[in-house]
Amino acid sequence: MSSLLVTGIGSLVTNDPTQGGLLGEILDAALVIEGSQVAWAGSRSAAPVADSAIDVAGRAVIPGFVDSHSHLVFAGDRAEEFAARMTGTPYSAGGIRTTVAATRQATDEQLTANVARLVTEMRRQGTTTVEIKSGYGLTVADEARGLEIARQFTDETTYLGAHVVPADYADDPAGYVDLVTGPMLDAVAGHAKWIDVFVERGAFDEDQARTILKAGIARGLQPRVHANQLGEGPGVQLACELGAAAADHCTYLTDADIDALAQTGVVAGLLPAIEFSTRSPYPNARRLIDAGVTVALATDCNPGSGYSSSIPFCIALAVRDMHMTPAEALWSTTAGGAKSLRRPDIGHLTPGAQANFAVLDAPSYLHLAYRPGVPLVTQTFVGGRPV
Repeated sequence: MSSLLVTGIGSLVTNDPTQGGLLGEILDAALVIEGSQVAWAGSRSAAPVADSAIDVAGRAVIPGFVDSHSHLVFAGDRAEEFAARMTGTPYSAGGIRTTVAATRQATDEQLTANVARLVTEMRRQGTTTVEIKSGYGLTVADEARGLEIARQFTDETTYLGAHVVPADYADDPAGYVDLVTGPMLDAVAGHAKWIDVFVERGAFDEDQARTILKAGIARGLQPRVHANQLGEGPGVQLACELGAAAADHCTYLTDADIDALAQTGVVAGLLPAIEFSTRSPYPNARRLIDAGVTVALATDCNPGSGYSSSIPFCIALAVRDMHMTPAEALWSTTAGGAKSLRRPDIGHLTPGAQANFAVLDAPSYLHLAYRPGVPLVTQTFVGGRPV
């Protein structure tokens, strides 16, 4: 097994608490990779010999971003819907049905090519792990093929047949819940790791969501929840009741919701590109962090409410508009995202972890928020190899 020494690192973010501070930052550092894993991290002067070496000339190295919430299997776009929002039309989630129609009409090749394009965008910006949801097919065949396509790009696939009730079931929402928990679940169970539900006005209520999530759990899928995006509601409490890995959005929370998240360890997934794109209030990350809640930041890349694949953009928004420190925002897009996906092997650069990391054309991770909109990632490594 060959080894690689990455040396000349101006600032190495390890997310190793034994190194001190939230980020376990090491200055004037080096990193040794063996195969696909981190073998050693520390001061450059103490670095062991390796089979080969690269010198990053004082640049910063950070763990690869873990994007724990995205919707990449779709066709078409909703640029006109975005333009309408910018002139005052509020977001209500109704546009999902527009994407459903386009996705159903698309070929497998078209859908696969679109996912590949978006994953490539993410890689260029330092994302090394991405979760991908279905949810724009909403038929048995379309949900199954969506997850089969997603599996070509990630192991973190999520069944979201319960995104909205499609138009063809508008008069029979109970029948659609039966479909989602019956034939559709049978068709997708072998292709998904997770099951998700959009618990919201205009989507699924608490009882419907509980039925759907419990059906998925019984089939071995792990639960996550779209919760409390458009207003206060039962989503967060349901996520905590069922032991979900994450409750995502968390824009409108009561004190009881925050207490439940803190006590159960359910990760609060915050998706600031959505608030940017919909002109909605940002989640109060400071309130969550101060209460001891684990926070993840993700893109929620989708064609309607927020069409951004950029974790660095989310970091800048979180620091500017959600009152997170630059260190908290970076941790939440790396270690926090890993916790959201229950992946102890990623999100940090310590011995035994996957060698997923990004090299920044900057001396410090601080530049991710300090220089918003600037493409700072010069190289992305997945499993120790540049991509």
